[in-house]
Amino acid sequence: MQSPALIIGTRGSPLALYQAHLVQRLICEASGRSAQEVTIKILKTSGDTIKGELKDFGGKGLFTRELELALLDGSIDLAVHSMKDVPTVGHQDLVVSAVLPRADVRDAFISVKHKSIADLPKGALIGSASLRRRAQLAALRPDLKFCLLRGNVGTRLRKLEAGVCDATLLACAGLRRLEQADRITEAVDTGTMIPAPAQGAIGIEIRRDRADLRDIIAPLNDRAAELEITAERAFLRALDGNCRTPIAALARMHGDRLVLKGEILARDGSLRIAQEVESQVARAIEAYDLGFKMGEAVRTEVGGRITFDE
Repeated sequence: MQSPALIIGTRGSPLALYQAHLVQRLICEASGRSAQEVTIKILKTSGDTIKGELKDFGGKGLFTRELELALLDGSIDLAVHSMKDVPTVGHQDLVVSAVLPRADVRDAFISVKHKSIADLPKGALIGSASLRRRAQLAALRPDLKFCLLRGNVGTRLRKLEAGVCDATLLACAGLRRLEQADRITEAVDTGTMIPAPAQGAIGIEIRRDRADLRDIIAPLNDRAAELEITAERAFLRALDGNCRTPIAALARMHGDRLVLKGEILARDGSLRIAQEVESQVARAIEAYDLGFKMGEAVRTEVGGRITFDE
């Protein structure tokens, strides 16, 4: 008897569709299924309809909520997410069961006028919806000014070209996946700007009771990427990050050792508290503990100097 087709749920943006098609191809290659046996279903999420700042509408979860509801009611079998959009506290009946090999984690500085952040003139206007990027840039360059720039990659690039702002920042990973790496003016070194937790990572979420799907997608999981983003997301969770506080984190596996650095900033960049830890890590729970403890240490160091999730 032929197995029913697997349904992958995704948002409809070009980047989300790229990610869904990538997962579709990888599942087909790993399981021997055809594309007709692994289909894609597009769902519109709350985040796709919001015009203002995400923090004003609930923050993280706006790009995943409808996909998770579809998983729970069985109308899709798998959901594909950009992991930096996934809340650190999820539904108890759902689990991110696989993380693909991680892409370029860096932020991309993009401008039609200026070659780098350092090249920006005093008072330049930066378009961004990211509190983290704005705070990090403000810490680097207190003279810069900011405006809200939202929409998918194509929309933001068109607004930049129309002169809405002097520069913007996007994820290098997304631009490379969309074959628009030529739009990257400067790939910002992670020593200058630590990326968002889980930036560059694609995750596959399923219902916790779907052992059959765990077996199918297990070959897609990249162990190093899984451990890295587990540590980063634990750091974020310890700080209660949900788009209202600028938080950055980057973990890297070097053999069996994980190096994690993270920071929290005041929104105006006037305060920046960072820490770095390193430990041998073999299991996800060890990566989680490392990230969470560092987050607690940063929270203690912050004291009352930064307002969390105001």
